[in-house]
Order: sequence, then C-alpha cells, then structure tokens
Amino acid sequence: MANEQPIIIIKKKSGHGGHHGGAWKVAYADFVTAMMSLFIVLWLMNSTPKPVQEQIAGYFNDPKGTAAKKGSEGKPLPKEVKELKQVKDSKDTKKMDELKNELLRAIEDINLLNKLKKQIEITITDEGLRIELVEDEKGTFFESGSAQPTPALQQILKVLSDRLKILPNRISIEGHTDAHPYANQAAYGNWELSTDRANVARRQMQEDGVRPDQVSQVRGFADQQLHFPDKPLDPANRRVSLVVLNLPAAAPDKIAKATPAAAKGKPSVEEEAKPKTVATEEHPAAAPSTAEQAGAKEPAPASAKAPAGMFAGVKAMFGKKGAAHP
Repeated sequence: MANEQPIIIIKKKSGHGGHHGGAWKVAYADFVTAMMSLFIVLWLMNSTPKPVQEQIAGYFNDPKGTAAKKGSEGKPLPKEVKELKQVKDSKDTKKMDELKNELLRAIEDINLLNKLKKQIEITITDEGLRIELVEDEKGTFFESGSAQPTPALQQILKVLSDRLKILPNRISIEGHTDAHPYANQAAYGNWELSTDRANVARRQMQEDGVRPDQVSQVRGFADQQLHFPDKPLDPANRRVSLVVLNLPAAAPDKIAKATPAAAKGKPSVEEEAKPKTVATEEHPAAAPSTAEQAGAKEPAPASAKAPAGMFAGVKAMFGKKGAAHP
C-alpha cells in the first residue's frame, strides 16, 4: 500500500475562442460580398441602354446560346428593314413561281419532253427554284453506268438554257447516284460518276447559251442525298439537279437608306448614332471657325475624351460632388 502512486486527474478548460472561433465572420463577409456584387450588377443594368439589357437578359435566360436574343446577334432588326426583307422574300417567291410555270409550259410544247413530265420535277425551295431530272430503269438522260448524255437530256437542257440564260440568277448543278456500288470501285465510283454527269450538264448548258460566270458551282453527291432515302437502290435516286439560286439580299445599310422613313426626311440609323451638340446657357454652341469652314479638323485634347466602360458610370455618379472642390 505504501508503494501505490496517487492518481492525479488534470482538467483543462479551453475558452470559446471568441464566439465560436470567429467562423461567423467568414460567412458574414461572404454574404456582404455577394450583396455588394448584386447591387453593382443592378446599378450597371439600370445605367445601360435598354437593348443591352435585353441582350444580357437573353444570355442569362439561355446561356447555351439558343435563345432568340443573345449577345450582339440578338439585336433586333429595324422595323423598316424587316418589312423590306419580307417584301423581297415575297418578290423572290413570286418570280420563281412565274419561272416555274414558264418552264412547265415550254416543256409541254415539245412532244418528246411532254412524255417525260413525270421525270422532271420543279419545286421552289429556300435556295431558289430546283429542277430535278430524275432517271428511270432504262436510263432516260444518261447511258447506264456512264456520263454519256442521251438526246432527251440534250433537248431538255436546251429548253431550260433558253429560259435561264436571260436571268441574272446564278445556277448550281448537282449530280446524284443510287446506292448501287460501281463495277470498278478502285478506279472509278459513284463520286466520280455523279460529278462527271453534273459537269456534262454544265458543258451542255453553256453550249446552249448559259453564261460561263452564271454557273456558281458543280457538285457530285454520289448516294449521300437520296431522292428516296427509304429506297436507296431505286433508279429515281439517279438524277441531275439544277438550282436557280435566289438573288443575294441587299446590304443592311443600303436597305436602311432606301426605307420610306429616310425618304420622308426622318433621320436614318447612321444619323441618329452621330453625337449631337446641345447648346446650354453655360456652354453656348460656338460658331464654326474659318478653319472649320474650310474643312480643317483639329485633334481633340486628350482630357476631353470621356472614360469608357464601368468607370464612365462611376465618374458620372461622383462628378457633381467633385466639381464643388477644385
């Protein structure tokens, strides 16, 4: 009993570290930072023009970029430009419809071509007027497996060229085949055959009067754009397509200058964008000097340039207060 050591229990008391170690201060700092960012964004949104606000809102509504308004691409066209564009589209459709009827009448006037009406398809698309010369099992327009044209193709291309050569529209020529593999794929295949047939049609049309610069492109698609996708081996997939392209749209600035608003004396979009000088009592508008009347321009001093971006808005907020203390 004399050798036993006494048991000593030591109890340590630790403080709370100043209200739970100060972790609440970090959370509070984050909250204040978020609130400050929110108010800065709200202030910037309120100080920017309305079109910019709509573009920013369009981006946040759909950040992937499929919204109707995103960035500068979402800027709506002026009302006059929209109206002129709609008028142009309707005029193009009307012209293509008239050309389609004229071509159909010309084909009906020729007995041989009248028998081939089922193999001549004329439709109006977004590109323009598409004329499809569809083959059959016997090979109406080309010899089977060859780019050798038949008399029927030469005759139909002559009729079409007589009507198309007087147009300002450009022409795209396409060649198509079915999904049957060519006999000798190693050296010559459907790609070469479709391109050669399109080139044969181009040469024939240019011999019949189509201008050399009127043909914009000659393309061979092989069996990649089938006429009947559910029937890849159908002979009707073998065809030559002539596309009378729509005339290119006028540039936006030319359209804006031709609007009725400009004709009535209203300022155009470019004139409204120019800075205007407003005369006040403190700063009356100065009369143009002799040098200015002669056309000379003096460079503006560097101090006269207004700051750009967010700093312009900050200076505008505190500009009046700073003016009172020179």
